[in-house]
Amino acid sequence: MTTTAAAETELAIGGMTCASCAARIEKKLNRMDGVTATVNYATEKARVTHTADVSVHDLIATVEKTGYTAQEPAPPEPAAPGDEGPDELRSLRERLVTAVVLAVPVIAMAMVPALQFEYWQWLSLTLAAPVVTYAGWPFHKAAFTNARHGAATMDTLISVGTTAAFGWSLWALFLGTAGTPGMKHPFELTIARGDGTGNLYLEAAAGVTAFILAGRYFEARSKRKAGAALKALLELGAKDVTVLHADGREQTVPVAELKAGDRFLVRPGEKIATDGTVVEGSSAVDASMLTGESVPVEVTPGDAVTGATLNAGGRLVVEATRVGADTQLARMAKLVEDAQNGKAAAQRLADRISGVFVPVVIALALGTLGFWLGNGAGTAAAFTAAVAVLIIACPCALGLATPTALLVGTGRGAQLGILIKGPEVLESTRKVDTVVLDKTGTVTTGRMTLLAVHTAPGTDEAEVLRLAGALEHASEHPVARAVAAAALEKLGSLPAPEDFANVPGLGVQGIVDGHAVLVGRGPLLADWAIALPEELRRTRDTAEASGRTVIAVAWDGEARAVLEVADAVKDTSREAIARLRRLGLTPVLLTGDNRAVAESVAREVGIAPAQVIAEVLPQDKVDVVKRLQAEGRSVAMVGDGVNDAAALAQADLGLAMGTGTDAAIEAGDLTLVRGDLRAAADAIRLARRTLGTIRSNLFWAFAYNVAALPLAAAGLLNPMLAGAAMAFSSVFVVGNSLRLRSFRAAH
Repeated sequence: MTTTAAAETELAIGGMTCASCAARIEKKLNRMDGVTATVNYATEKARVTHTADVSVHDLIATVEKTGYTAQEPAPPEPAAPGDEGPDELRSLRERLVTAVVLAVPVIAMAMVPALQFEYWQWLSLTLAAPVVTYAGWPFHKAAFTNARHGAATMDTLISVGTTAAFGWSLWALFLGTAGTPGMKHPFELTIARGDGTGNLYLEAAAGVTAFILAGRYFEARSKRKAGAALKALLELGAKDVTVLHADGREQTVPVAELKAGDRFLVRPGEKIATDGTVVEGSSAVDASMLTGESVPVEVTPGDAVTGATLNAGGRLVVEATRVGADTQLARMAKLVEDAQNGKAAAQRLADRISGVFVPVVIALALGTLGFWLGNGAGTAAAFTAAVAVLIIACPCALGLATPTALLVGTGRGAQLGILIKGPEVLESTRKVDTVVLDKTGTVTTGRMTLLAVHTAPGTDEAEVLRLAGALEHASEHPVARAVAAAALEKLGSLPAPEDFANVPGLGVQGIVDGHAVLVGRGPLLADWAIALPEELRRTRDTAEASGRTVIAVAWDGEARAVLEVADAVKDTSREAIARLRRLGLTPVLLTGDNRAVAESVAREVGIAPAQVIAEVLPQDKVDVVKRLQAEGRSVAMVGDGVNDAAALAQADLGLAMGTGTDAAIEAGDLTLVRGDLRAAADAIRLARRTLGTIRSNLFWAFAYNVAALPLAAAGLLNPMLAGAAMAFSSVFVVGNSLRLRSFRAAH
């Protein structure tokens, strides 16, 4: 049995005007053999998984046969100042202006008897005709196209409703009594003539067209705003880069020509072209556009830098390590786009409803017409109620409820350095009650740091750092690097040691400025018959009891100090854990370190000893998560290493620190671009806020139709007001989603 490899294709869909359009395209694509597709009305994209024997051309042909356009999306281009975007949006604005200018006097003459001069009906017809025909042409064109394919969408309802109102008015003017000079227009259903021959609905035809065009226009504008964060993210990168050749020659080339291993120059004020490693120079790098962290980070040779961040200080030479689609910026954009194209379970239900909504509404309108005619209400009353049913029904709000909230929520998250993988993740954030925190690299910095220098009486701390730092600078041991880094930071430069020797498992020794210096554990000093003074011995024992690593410093045959080294807790960890508690989460510290070290860290950050799980092997972390889940807890896991990947995948919600490994990021549901645990609390808050927005959108979209359709069928809603309400429902849903743009990280 042979297996055909699946490919994934994204298509930009054109011509969709409501959620039922998206549902129809999705249904047609999924009927193809070997194809699984989802179509997102808000993003106007189709994500299609298909077998190799189904070509992109086949997919596009299927969409076009359905009455829409499809193409592979082009890279976004920056918009010019004041540019409203695609031609469709500008065309919509022009039609809207025409509709409003002409419809306002038509509505005014119909509603205000004092404005009804002799032959006012004919002026109304003259003004309304361009509104219904020119301004409303997109509705009629889409309705005709759909009819050719045996389908009906929201455009069908609008086109049928406005055409019926306009046609009825023409019949009344030319064949009825409405053309009689001086005849008054009965606006309310209760005043309508029983035979309907004297009724005009020009204000309904023009008003409905204007209102719905307004709704479409503001909806389109809002959708562009909703997706603006992703577009801005994609546009962050540098466009050109100055490459340094081996002969020292500088050449400016497009970023797309940069290859891994190339060295490039970054001047002060320029963007770093791609991910890489600093090989020359030092500077402060502003990464706020990617991480949301406003404080610039100092970088020196050997430090990693990220593409699209800003060099805020000195000149840097960087060696490219990842280019193109492999860069952190590209991966962030891909994660955000994948999330925005996803669908929550509630949205799938809304899509199914939208798919059958229009035929049901047409049937309901015909039923309303028949009911009122059968009950003797008169042709005018029956006609008005039927038209109101056609106009008020709107599946657009249902179709926009989830994707617009996802667009804004995930886009805002990207601006803050929080990447949400998809809509399913949002539901998980609501349920979690326990957060498991991997200690190393998550709660702590993940690197050894010199915490304290304890000196013997009469010994200068700076001298201890100078001699010990000089010796340790020649060693690659993590403890040695911590001591050397602290000495360099405080003193600026260190002397070079002589006769340096590494004593495996014990420490280092050598000559510094004529002093015989030893730095290491007690047995190293004992080999040289050097004993620690009682005061330093007590300090060492206390620190070791707290899980710290302690080394002694001696020179010229005498012990001078002890140095306290540990994996330092991040400055923000205590505050982050307090925020997680306020969200209703119980923090659990998980580590492979011994219990003394783990409890020391837990005390420092505010985690109870009972919530510390220590001495856990990397492969057993997933078992810890399973055990907590078996206790009935819904578990979130925060980690950054390869050994965290399985636990992140097992957890109900995985939060991967973006400073960690690719395996951890791939396994996580939420990625925190900056290595600050406070971002975990912000991510959960944002995800919950986005979920809440989706739920409120769906509630109001359903409630609107449940309430409005019976009112229209009962003859209590004028078609023009129905059009205004329908347009408002879509604008409300998009506007409610846009409130997520105001979400702020809690600093």
